[in-house]
Amino acid sequence: MRRCFVCAADMLAPSERHLIYPVGRRRLFPFACASCGVLLEGGADASRCRAHLAEALAARTFTSDPDVPYGLDLYTLRTAATALGRGIRPLDAEGHAALRHPHDGHAARAALYALDGSDKCPVSLGLLCRPSEVDSVLASLPAQAGWTDDITILLDSDIAPPGAVSVAEFPTGAVRVAARPLEGDFAAQRNALQAQARHAWMLQLDADETLDPATGRLLPALAALAEAGAVRSIGLARFNRVDGVLSDVFPDVQYRLNRNDVRYAGRVHERPLLASGWPESFISLHGGIDHRLSRAHVAARSRRYEALDPGRGRLDEENALLRPYRD
Repeated sequence: MRRCFVCAADMLAPSERHLIYPVGRRRLFPFACASCGVLLEGGADASRCRAHLAEALAARTFTSDPDVPYGLDLYTLRTAATALGRGIRPLDAEGHAALRHPHDGHAARAALYALDGSDKCPVSLGLLCRPSEVDSVLASLPAQAGWTDDITILLDSDIAPPGAVSVAEFPTGAVRVAARPLEGDFAAQRNALQAQARHAWMLQLDADETLDPATGRLLPALAALAEAGAVRSIGLARFNRVDGVLSDVFPDVQYRLNRNDVRYAGRVHERPLLASGWPESFISLHGGIDHRLSRAHVAARSRRYEALDPGRGRLDEENALLRPYRD
């Protein structure tokens, strides 16, 4: 198994983690995914693990099986459930504490529910683009009207306050266009966009990124799931397609769904600032962001970022982006 059977990350590594099951059994696992946190036995079969987990997630209550070749704590279960459009609710106070202190060493137990029929938190949409891209960005917006009623487009241009524009399927004033110069600082640009959100949560996209409307429709329920677990940032997989070919850099998680008071740091490869670090975030597997790239852009991208922020340009990422996806 090269990639994690839960999240598809190429991040399986030796582990000394264990789980304690309700029956009192303490079980060590030799491998773990450094992305989602699932634990594995050596030689575990990905397809069998995936099928077993899918069946377990279809029930009303999830109870960890101590005899299967994988294990999850509650934090990892929350992520795994999203792949099937499901959310979790802890069964007791210990479960609520476990979500705030991953990975606590206890095997997951939780109630399960369908995200599409659950509570929702309104989500704003923010988009970064150049003036030359604004027409295509505006043309893409009607498809997102099923899940958001608040959109801000921030142009990389001379400073201009937000102004309303008319877009089909949206009420008057729902879509606004503002501008400020990027000046080589992606975090500052994202923070300026974040401040324009009228709702408590905002999803941010770039002009070369798209989101399937079906993925978008679950974002308000995911925001509600996050609120229930004191989470302030949600990561989505990003499908990097170079000249239409899916790159091996996958899932390339991007933490783009954030509470509107979260701020980013880093001139390039910017990330949300979270007071307690990654426990205030989780990854959703229900869909992802499509990222369209050309070979020419990939060839120049890392060097441009390195010039903007020496040491953080990820110069080694160019070859990985150009390598086609493999399991």
